[in-house]
Amino acid sequence: MEPLLILHAVAAMLAPALVRRFGRNAFFLLAAPPACGFVYTIWIALTGIPVESHHDWAPGLGMGLSFRVDALALLMMALVTGVGTLVVLYCSRYFSAGSEGLGLFAGVLVAFAGAMLGLVVADDLLLLFVFWELTTVFSYLMIGHDPASRSSRRAAMQALIVTTTGGLAMLGGMIILGEAVGTYRISQIVQSPPSGGLTAVAVVLILIGALSKSAVFPFSMWLPAAMAAPTPVSAYLHAAAMVKAGVYLLARLGPAFGGLAAWWWTAVPLGLLTMLFCAWRALREHDLKKLLAYGTVSQLGFLTVLFGVGTRDAAIAGVGMLLAHALFKASLFLVVGVIDHSTGTRDLRKLSGLRRSAPWLAVVGTGAAASMAGIPMFLGFVGKEAAFESLMTGRGIDTAVLAGIVLGSALTAGYSARFVWGAFAAKPGVEPVDVRSFGAAEFVPPALLSALGLAAAPFAALYGGAMESYTDTFAGPGHGTHLALWSGALVPLLLSALALGGGALLFRFREPVARGGESLHVIDSGRSYWALVRGLERFSLQLTGVVQRGSLPDYLTIAFVSVAAVGVFSLTYGPGSDLGLDTVVWDRIEQPVIGVLIVAAAAVALRMRSHVVLVLLAGLTGYGTALLFLVHGAPDLALTQFLVETLSLVVFVLVLRRLPLGPREDRGRLSFGVRLTLGIVSGLVVAGAGMFAMNARQAIPVGTLMAEAAQEAGAANIVSALLVEIRAWDTMGESSVLVVLTLGMTGLVFLRSRAHATQPPQKRADEEKPRTYWLANTQPAGQRMVILEFVARVTFHTVMLVSIFLLFTGHSAVGGGFAGGIVAGLALVLRYLAGGRHELAAAVPAAPGVLIGLGLLLSTLTALVGLVAGAGALDMLAADLYIPLVGKLHLSTVLLFDIGVYITVIGMVRDILRSLGSELDRQIDEEESR
Repeated sequence: MEPLLILHAVAAMLAPALVRRFGRNAFFLLAAPPACGFVYTIWIALTGIPVESHHDWAPGLGMGLSFRVDALALLMMALVTGVGTLVVLYCSRYFSAGSEGLGLFAGVLVAFAGAMLGLVVADDLLLLFVFWELTTVFSYLMIGHDPASRSSRRAAMQALIVTTTGGLAMLGGMIILGEAVGTYRISQIVQSPPSGGLTAVAVVLILIGALSKSAVFPFSMWLPAAMAAPTPVSAYLHAAAMVKAGVYLLARLGPAFGGLAAWWWTAVPLGLLTMLFCAWRALREHDLKKLLAYGTVSQLGFLTVLFGVGTRDAAIAGVGMLLAHALFKASLFLVVGVIDHSTGTRDLRKLSGLRRSAPWLAVVGTGAAASMAGIPMFLGFVGKEAAFESLMTGRGIDTAVLAGIVLGSALTAGYSARFVWGAFAAKPGVEPVDVRSFGAAEFVPPALLSALGLAAAPFAALYGGAMESYTDTFAGPGHGTHLALWSGALVPLLLSALALGGGALLFRFREPVARGGESLHVIDSGRSYWALVRGLERFSLQLTGVVQRGSLPDYLTIAFVSVAAVGVFSLTYGPGSDLGLDTVVWDRIEQPVIGVLIVAAAAVALRMRSHVVLVLLAGLTGYGTALLFLVHGAPDLALTQFLVETLSLVVFVLVLRRLPLGPREDRGRLSFGVRLTLGIVSGLVVAGAGMFAMNARQAIPVGTLMAEAAQEAGAANIVSALLVEIRAWDTMGESSVLVVLTLGMTGLVFLRSRAHATQPPQKRADEEKPRTYWLANTQPAGQRMVILEFVARVTFHTVMLVSIFLLFTGHSAVGGGFAGGIVAGLALVLRYLAGGRHELAAAVPAAPGVLIGLGLLLSTLTALVGLVAGAGALDMLAADLYIPLVGKLHLSTVLLFDIGVYITVIGMVRDILRSLGSELDRQIDEEESR
């Protein structure tokens, strides 16, 4: 299974290049992945099921790549890959040769096919959710294929919001369910379902996700709006694939939870309402595509009822209708695409005479519509007969559901007849439309699907027998419902005749029915949705106006109140806990002295009004913390804290140039006492949380294993081994986060763009030939500091050498790439302060973005070396060298990782100096020159 998914992913990535090279003919090549999937499906059907595979992904979390193909998955695989192949081929002539964005569309379509294939074969709830969300994202991109169309953008956003919201609810249910069972393997959950109150909650949450995906009421509004997408998207996503995902999830979990009241009373009533209301809406639609859209939602409601009943008989009818619906609805959507292309319209009021001008297309469309209406000899008739029979249990509730299904079937027959009449009939007073020729690639896919709806009906009994391995997993033997052209039961046949007769009457009086539907149409679900969205937007704006006022004290107050509230709530309502910690007043006399100094600095800062003094006092607390690290025997942490605190002080000073120099005005809305109390409570909560966390530890502290792990890595410095070997992925992630924060912060300084690059010093006018100046100060005479220039000249190179020393010795002593990078950054700070913004460009000619990108790239490539060598990521080669005057030097490919971090940090400091230094200098110069 994994090779098929990889094949789809590779084809999706190559699709834009193939479309650029071969144009729309590239779709013939891109049909290969789903075609291979269809061939594999046939091979599995011939060799036998089930087929299972499992690969551990995160064993500690119980997560794995688990795939399983049983009868239900095999059916869905056939639909996803078979219909997918035909749709991709159909695209080769549906789109014009020069269609804009065709390469992207092709890639997304193939990627969606792969995601849908992964969804139906996933045997892990979390893996299924990953594929579930991938289909959501890809459908959003395909529905919004035309970025210039406002309706496409709105429809794509609506589909994304509705299905994603349902998906999040479903994820919560999956987690509850998986934790209750102790496994996320779907096959094991179905075999041994849990019980209890939380199970009902989990089931309802999962149903919310399934119903939103399949556009069942109250989530029905997104699918008709999605008809703004190209027709192949409607045929694939909204007939055979994506919208079937919700129904598939119902079918998959039905054997386990079909007997729960929460399952039945959620799925069946909502499915029945959807079937009736949307079928009634289809009777008054004039756009053929919209008519099919509401018909699709109605049929999805029908399928939801069948799998929601939770019995073996209803499941047999469900798998029959699942196959029939995919065949006739995909065919009808493709037929509408041909009609739209060949006539230029989908409005049934303007179409006339296609039965004569395009007779073969009329045959194909009529055949598919006949299956949709449930006319005998078609597969749709087989499914509906089985549905009627499955509900003839004699129970009152089942009889009521049966009555609703018969009424819905009559409505279905009515809009099926309306479709055939509207698309192909010659209408009085309407001129026959001109029909342009269409090729085999557009005609064969719908013709084949329509023909299968007729040809497969005689083999319905064989199909039902093949699905017994799935349907027999439902509780109860049932009363013998089976799939056949005629089961021999008279009552279901009479009900089918009644439904067809009702449909004929609805078609005969189609104009009064349409007018009646218009007059009764009081609430529009689409308008209600957008009204809800606008209301939420207004509420969010008002809420933002309250909590996002551009005031840092307000933000801090909200954060501290939240922290304090969590702590107070936990102590009040949480279980009692005995701390039982061994406490020591101090280990060394320096500790209380430093602690008192830190507290004193913080206390003095409370009453300071000057920004400069506040910055210095904040720096003192940071330096005091570094001293505590040093006293505790953590020189690496102490060094890093010292360096970061020094760099922070420089940043604060640079920013203070744009703030008033006088004392700040205390305009806080909260009194000093309230703020002091809030700060004390927040501090106590954080300290208490740490103490409780330590007391709750049951496993052996991981710190006791660090020395041995560092020794295995060949490192004498445990901290460095931890950062660049044991938890190197964390270091990569933290580096990326720091880069994003730096770029975001510096981007706020550039009011217009980052196009203003710092330039090196200009050549002096009295020079005969160009010279390379180091520290050629271009600042005005009144701003020059000779002592600082002298210090910069004397110490710059030494500081850079120290940074390199820290870089190379970090694996065996205090240092590392991060510390070395900050030291190098401080050297650049010194050079900038002494020489001005032009000197900064001379010191580091490379752009900050280049340095940051190069550092991240080097770290990433180093991480992949182990994979190339057949080991794990960041499994490195190592060697020890002896260098005179330096001593033993441990060299490893980890050093390349550290060099990447070193370069990244230098790039970040360079970007900070460019924005908070050079750019602010430039802005100040512009303001003074005005």
